[in-house]
Amino acid sequence: MNLPVDFINRTSELLGEELFAVLREALSKDAPVSVRVNRLKTDAVPDGERRVPWCDTGYYLTSRPTFTFDPLFHAGCYYVQEASSMFLEQVLKQYVHEPVVMLDLCAAPGGKSTLARSVLPEGSLLVANEVMRGRVQVLAENVTKWGHPDMVVLNNDPADFTSLGELFDVILTDVPCSGEGMFRKDPVAVEEWSKENVTLCWQRQRRIVRDIWDCLKPGGLLIYSTCTYNREENEDNVAWIADELGAEILPVAVPSEWNITGNLAGKDFPVYRFLPHRTEGEGLFMAVLRKSGESEVTNVPACRGRKEKKSKGGKEKVPALPKEVKGWFVSPGQYVWTMEQNQVTAFPTMFQSVYETFREQMRVVCAGIQVAEIKGRDLIPSHALAMSVCRNESAFPSVEVSYEQAITYLRKESFALEADTPRGYVLIRYKGVPLGFVKNIGNRANNLYPQEWRIRSGYLPEQVSLVLGNS
Repeated sequence: MNLPVDFINRTSELLGEELFAVLREALSKDAPVSVRVNRLKTDAVPDGERRVPWCDTGYYLTSRPTFTFDPLFHAGCYYVQEASSMFLEQVLKQYVHEPVVMLDLCAAPGGKSTLARSVLPEGSLLVANEVMRGRVQVLAENVTKWGHPDMVVLNNDPADFTSLGELFDVILTDVPCSGEGMFRKDPVAVEEWSKENVTLCWQRQRRIVRDIWDCLKPGGLLIYSTCTYNREENEDNVAWIADELGAEILPVAVPSEWNITGNLAGKDFPVYRFLPHRTEGEGLFMAVLRKSGESEVTNVPACRGRKEKKSKGGKEKVPALPKEVKGWFVSPGQYVWTMEQNQVTAFPTMFQSVYETFREQMRVVCAGIQVAEIKGRDLIPSHALAMSVCRNESAFPSVEVSYEQAITYLRKESFALEADTPRGYVLIRYKGVPLGFVKNIGNRANNLYPQEWRIRSGYLPEQVSLVLGNS
């Protein structure tokens, strides 16, 4: 790897020449591969399991399989995530013990969002935001596949949140950075690195934190994170948050055998660095800060007066919700049911006021679970319903398919079912896990897998390695 000269000089100064030489050697080796299992969907673990120490559901893999051709990857049974990033679990488990409203501000592609939702106390709401429109659809796809109903995906600039006031108990700012910690995984990060870009990044990171700070409740947590090594984007920015915004920097208890590196800037406050020559993962920096003041008693803010849409006659036209749709959910009474533009959505009732506020003031990509679409007289179950862990298992007939059939389905190709399969909407399963719906009309089944998510490759590896077992 041809590292930029300025990067070599700066990082040698930060670590010392001897430790930098060790880091440089580590960057010349292949990056470890790791996944995090979705316990809401499966109890399986990878073959030859080796745990990521700081994450209860994280596992290192012995090699990198072709995830595209693993049906359980598409079903949301696991997420491919860099191991160091899973350290977020430790922060949340040590500091969050009651239901919260949490914002992941720079969330795409969704690794930290799905992890956070998995470890937050039940009764929490996770809001995942991504400012880049080209990336927010990937975020929405991964959140949908994870299947938890208490999630919202937004597409907003950090400054857009100002009008919401002190809404969030926890804010994760995994801020855009110079990407030094991703050099061995992303050659483009090496090519784009410069001292000037580092300066632009630390300045932008401060703007992002300042923009979102007023949305954090008194006593709330700000988790600051980057995937870079330099002190400007890391320790210096944490010190700035503490000094400029009055935050308290908090410690996270970690065993010494995890080999997590502390503060490299000569300061006495706690931070957590993952360096590839010491820990099995990529470069990560994380710090935890608390906003001064006492936290609020309630986590649910009042609705900010959503304006109702009315017809020309002055009365709002509310389409009737099809009666059968609530039967597709377990505990339908725990959700607010809405129908807009022929889309039926279920959202947790306890966060109704938050939902209404978002619908009024923010760009909502998805929220809760999209349950169905109405087309003429047809009530079509959505793919999000198939992915949801709140689906009523007895609502639809299902069929188990082989690996080859699963790949055919995920390519959105024509699909045939056994002659005795019930007519209507049928849930396709692989190894017992839902992949999505088809509509069986007798002589054929219409494949309802989302067109934009389909496997586009016509290639199929001669030997397929499946993460959660080949049996």
